[in-house]
Amino acid sequence: MKTYDTQIVVIAAGPSGLSAAVQAAEDGAQVIVLEKAATVGGAANMGMGPLGIGTKYQKQQMIDISVEKAFNMFMEYTHYMVDARLVKRYFAQSAETIEWLEDMGVEFEGAFRYFPKSEATWHIVKTDRSIGPRAASFMNKALYSKALELGVTFLMETPAKKLLLEDGKVAGVLAVDKNGEEIQISCKAAIICTGGAGANKELIKQETGFTQGVDMFNFAIPGLVGDGMKMAWEAGAGKTPVRIEMAANIEGCDELPQGVSNVFSQPNLLVNKLGKRVMNEDHMQNATYLSNVVSHQKDRVCYSIVDTSILKSYIRNGVDVVSLVRTNPDVSDFYEGIKMAQDNGSKDFFVADTIEELAEMAGINVENLVNTVDDYNDYCSSVDEEFFKDKKYLRRLGKAPFYCAKIRPGGYGTVGGVRINENCEAITDEFEPVPGLYCAGTDACNIYDDSYMFLLPGNSMGFAVNTGRIAGMSAAEYVEE
Repeated sequence: MKTYDTQIVVIAAGPSGLSAAVQAAEDGAQVIVLEKAATVGGAANMGMGPLGIGTKYQKQQMIDISVEKAFNMFMEYTHYMVDARLVKRYFAQSAETIEWLEDMGVEFEGAFRYFPKSEATWHIVKTDRSIGPRAASFMNKALYSKALELGVTFLMETPAKKLLLEDGKVAGVLAVDKNGEEIQISCKAAIICTGGAGANKELIKQETGFTQGVDMFNFAIPGLVGDGMKMAWEAGAGKTPVRIEMAANIEGCDELPQGVSNVFSQPNLLVNKLGKRVMNEDHMQNATYLSNVVSHQKDRVCYSIVDTSILKSYIRNGVDVVSLVRTNPDVSDFYEGIKMAQDNGSKDFFVADTIEELAEMAGINVENLVNTVDDYNDYCSSVDEEFFKDKKYLRRLGKAPFYCAKIRPGGYGTVGGVRINENCEAITDEFEPVPGLYCAGTDACNIYDDSYMFLLPGNSMGFAVNTGRIAGMSAAEYVEE
């Protein structure tokens, strides 16, 4: 068995683990990082950047967002069902964290909204190409380089297996390297940053009631199976609800031109299997709201419906709503994408010459859908008496062919599981710290209660980086004492 001796072991090298390692090393601690993959960054390499509140970018762009405003928005959104001290510390630190990252060479494009109704809190990492997914990989590389510069040791392809305790305090970590050889690291503190359990179907079913691939289509990054949560629980940390970080999903769109997902994400008619409307479709742009709505319908499915006149308007003028992920209003590739879906035998998209035929193909109640479309078309000539949708988004359905797509619950993965305090100390169900044990990022993300706070975009990565830093500070102070 190989043995190592250090002060702090960081378990996993995503943005929370990298931030924890850098911060602890800057504060003078000796750090070893264990990572089960061959590269650093984890799922965050697909992301775009962290949240910041009160940053210089927001001031330069005359964006009115303060820590006070964001804090009050957040606490009211969650009905104060979360740790106010943790939320406040995270938000208050977030602007300085943007500067901390810049000191390592990370550059930012500025502060952005994710979608029109959100706040401009998303700080997109600048890359060597245009704004888009995977930008945060540049941030992770900078953090990794800084950690190496500070003398942090990385043991790659070496997953942690167990926390070792003596007299109730963290005393070491057991791991296994890529050759199957056991490793024991003696330490004074451990920081768990393992990124949740998005790829663990059994745990998701047990904790949330969703069945992955049936009524839940979240990101399932290989390796994210809840190892860290289980180690923390075994060491005495309290358990909090494990939830899905909800964001609605149009299954099958990833392989198609973006015009398909862009069209079906617009605020047009949305119905459930019973053929009835379920929301003011203007709020479809908030993928968390949409996913929440869908998850409460029969068979956890809804249907977005457009007709040919709507499509022609979009192709001629661009879509009504764009997001920072779907930035291109041009959907001229829609017909090509639908044909691809049909050729591939997709059961998620439907095309028909009548509303009745469309309903039968999709499994929607025919009579109800016909009545719903009639009522909806009347609203388009006056006002939406049912859900009060803005008139500018009311578009009649009448010109064949008609197009329909299934919308189902989705998400970025799991959040929560390990109980922490505002210092990112793992605490028991009696709210007493487990000496030497800390947790950051997704495993400790208990700040949303039942719904991801999408109105302040960048929250996932912002929470990861900032709690990583907090855990690094706290652990470094603990081992020094």
